[in-house]
Amino acid sequence: SGRMAVGEAITNIAAAPIAELGQVRLSANWMAAAGHPGEDAALFDTVKAVGEELCPALGIAIPVGKDSLSMKTVWEQGGERRAVISPLSLIVSAFAPVGDVRRTLTPQLRSDRGATELILMDLGRGEQRLGGSALAQVYRQVGHHAPDLDSPQALKAFFGAIQRLNAEGLILAYHDRADGGLLATLCEMSFAGHVGLDVDLEVLGGDPLAALFTEELGAVIQVRAGDLERVWAVLREAGLAHHSHRIGVLSGRDELVLRAGDKTLFSRARVELHKIWCETSYRLQALRDNPECADQEFAACGDPHDPGLVPHVGFLAEEDVAAPYVARGARPRVAILREQGVNGHLEMAAAFTRAGFCAVDVHMSDIISGAATLEGFRGLAACGGFSYGDVLGAGGGWARSILFNERAKAQFGAFFQRQDVFGLGVCNGCQMFAQLRDLIPGAQCWPHFERNESEQFEARLVLVEIEPSPSILLREMQGSRLPVAVAHGEGRAVFTENTAEAVYKAGLVALRYVDHHGHATMRYPYNPNGSELGITGLTTSDGRFTIMMPHPERVFRTVQHSWHPPEWGEDGPWLRMFRNARAWVG
Repeated sequence: SGRMAVGEAITNIAAAPIAELGQVRLSANWMAAAGHPGEDAALFDTVKAVGEELCPALGIAIPVGKDSLSMKTVWEQGGERRAVISPLSLIVSAFAPVGDVRRTLTPQLRSDRGATELILMDLGRGEQRLGGSALAQVYRQVGHHAPDLDSPQALKAFFGAIQRLNAEGLILAYHDRADGGLLATLCEMSFAGHVGLDVDLEVLGGDPLAALFTEELGAVIQVRAGDLERVWAVLREAGLAHHSHRIGVLSGRDELVLRAGDKTLFSRARVELHKIWCETSYRLQALRDNPECADQEFAACGDPHDPGLVPHVGFLAEEDVAAPYVARGARPRVAILREQGVNGHLEMAAAFTRAGFCAVDVHMSDIISGAATLEGFRGLAACGGFSYGDVLGAGGGWARSILFNERAKAQFGAFFQRQDVFGLGVCNGCQMFAQLRDLIPGAQCWPHFERNESEQFEARLVLVEIEPSPSILLREMQGSRLPVAVAHGEGRAVFTENTAEAVYKAGLVALRYVDHHGHATMRYPYNPNGSELGITGLTTSDGRFTIMMPHPERVFRTVQHSWHPPEWGEDGPWLRMFRNARAWVG
């Protein structure tokens, strides 16, 4: 189990472009019921196998880790002494410097690259051991022979071959096999790519059930048909060709078909399998969270008509509207404001710096003590995070530190009244600005923010539409639908002074959540917090101050997106917002 934990960590991280295996470092968490008969010896043997044998053979080190050696619980019930002993486990996390994150491989199958094939790289080298597998557990069995890492040299060769193929642009999709087996791997790749598969297991020999469910080390890669000769050359050079197999192709039918030669073993619609795959999580979510939100998400899972995230950029993302002003050499100062617990200040500073500002770190303690003032700043950005741990409500503690402090309230009041400045509040900063609306001209209709309807912290990539509004930050971006990161537990906009409809008709709504068809929505998870009319960003009547729950500062570069269209360039569309601010300052 220790060797397999290391092996799976390496086959996972192999998807990232890493110069050599020696650059990978491991963090090991040893978990055992120390003192229980036989467990200390098992721990000793596993430490020896991993620390003295496997890792030196691979040329990698474990510089950091921890132990949890009390994995035994004892209690009395009905006068009888009982105990539960957790089996020996090694939890391994791998980390390494990445040369270019843009070359990181994912399980998303590509259907836009012409004819392609799937290749199974089998590090089990023909073994199909089922001990401890998910299949065995379903039948309440353990099995006798579990998968193992039999050849460290083969794993090293595998890592090098994947890196080489990736560097040459020969791999379109990648997914490791050891967690769940080949069937889980193929299904997850199919779900990610929204495509069907036609898989032939005959080449793997033996029992097709064992081939599908063995959790031996290995990976499935997708390659272009025209690149097969070069791919096999690399695999032969690495000594991996003999145990690598062409197992399937993408299918025009949206279903998973498993065959053994001419005999069809299994056939099921992709969307049906996707629902089955999601159901366990759905059942747990319905018990833990708001069941209505769980129902909505499960209903959306596997929708055959769901196009996925479909961005629409209604402006030239690569156009730098701030360039003429930056060329003059001036760098206006923008205050990057933070409070205890705020953690988004570095990303915010990076975005404004990229747009041509001089970003200055300003902590609330500086304002309150008088060590800093807001004079001399042309912009103010209140950042996201967990101000006061969010225990005082959405941005409430932060807002009160201003409203109940004479010096701070005077500073912010004077800043908001100036006509030559702008402000941006994101996430916690959005919540805080909303509670300062009586100090901000034209912000009286802003809502306050309450707990997400899902009753959970939501961290997702969602789609928002930029609405027509006077916001100076969103100028010429109206009508665009852009993916953006969200991360909040209290983002539901609640209107009290005016109705949501009235605020929307007044043209002060800047952003709304939309579904994958581009329609404003209150359905979860497209709307992650349940805000009325999908409202998640607002501005003032003169457009100088804008608040929003999403985090555009976390995706101002294309490479920061967890997913983006392949044709996007270096600058993400959200950088335009920060460049608009620089152009407005002049």
